[in-house]
Amino acid sequence: MKKLVLKVCIVLFVFSCKTEPAIELNRGTWRAELQISDSLGLPFNFEVVSAESLKIFNSDEVIWVDDISYDADSIVIKMPVFEGYIKALLAKDNLKGHFINESLNRSVPFSAFFGNEERFVSKTKKANTDVSGNWEVVFSPDSEDDNYIAKGVFNQVGDEVTGTFRTTTGDYRYLEGVLDGNTMKLSTFDGAHAFLFTAEVSDSTMSGMFYSGSHWKEPFVGKRNEDFELADANTLTYLKDGYDALEFRFPNAEGELVSLSDERFKNKVVVVQIMGTWCPNCLDETKYYSDYYNANSDSNLEFIALAFEYSKTEEEAFKRIQRLKNDVGVNYPILLAQYGTSSKQKAQEKLPMLNHVLSYPTSIFIDKTGKVRKIHTGFNGPATGKKYEEFKTEFSNFVSELLEE
Repeated sequence: MKKLVLKVCIVLFVFSCKTEPAIELNRGTWRAELQISDSLGLPFNFEVVSAESLKIFNSDEVIWVDDISYDADSIVIKMPVFEGYIKALLAKDNLKGHFINESLNRSVPFSAFFGNEERFVSKTKKANTDVSGNWEVVFSPDSEDDNYIAKGVFNQVGDEVTGTFRTTTGDYRYLEGVLDGNTMKLSTFDGAHAFLFTAEVSDSTMSGMFYSGSHWKEPFVGKRNEDFELADANTLTYLKDGYDALEFRFPNAEGELVSLSDERFKNKVVVVQIMGTWCPNCLDETKYYSDYYNANSDSNLEFIALAFEYSKTEEEAFKRIQRLKNDVGVNYPILLAQYGTSSKQKAQEKLPMLNHVLSYPTSIFIDKTGKVRKIHTGFNGPATGKKYEEFKTEFSNFVSELLEE
């Protein structure tokens, strides 16, 4: 009996030592950095509010993180909605570890230091020009197959720069940084994507490199053009000849196959959202759609999302979907259209009536008779400012028109 009691005490002692943190995060501002190459770091800032919560800052964006766990001198910081998490060793005023995405088999070295509010270390503390305004940009300009156009929209105050790049498939989120002499440096980290842009800038041109974490980089060039605009997002995706409707049949979390022919969607205006829980632009769109749906739940309007997930198993994919629904408050159905890959080509095979799946997200507007009336490619999120407000107005007006028919 004494031996049994002794064993129980030992187990409890070991367990308590293993779970009780030896030290907690210092309250206040930290400067973090993802090491995306041997010589290049991607910085961002966060503020620790309590031992269990912090805020990540990207320009006007504030991301609340409240899933933080400790184990002796180690810490795990799980990002909201997205799969990625930070695992690090915790000292009094620094962190050292990795930013990890298990489904994509990615691990990027991570470090952070307490008490440093400077996002980028500026050598000159002075900008030699002003990048404020609109820029016509081409990514991968020397590649016939991979090049694509974008619109850079920036605002500069002193040597501090904010803004984003808009493309036909979405925007590159809230970018924040500096113009150090003639060198522009911008970054963002949202828990799914880590973006870094560096460029040499003159009064009218820029030439630089775009880094997506440690796994991707490509060059870009730009020139000032206040009149430049991207192609109309309502013209890029359409039904192929021979098709007059959208058809699908995908499972929900309960294993039920759902289609547009179900009673729930009959004689109603339906917005079909092609998306993924891993996609920041999709998250921005889902937040807006969820708020709109909840505010108009008594109308003849339905939303339905088709999730294309890179999670390796169906079970894991549905966990990601449920986490998104819980965190955002989504009350419309999200079906699992695909798992194991987020390939757009594979997605198009699931929806063969579309000319292509060009972007996550893509929204398909269906009237009360089941006819596709419009397809909107991509999403201009809050980081695009005026364009986001224009989208919301266009969306609301068009949906109202369909409801009145």
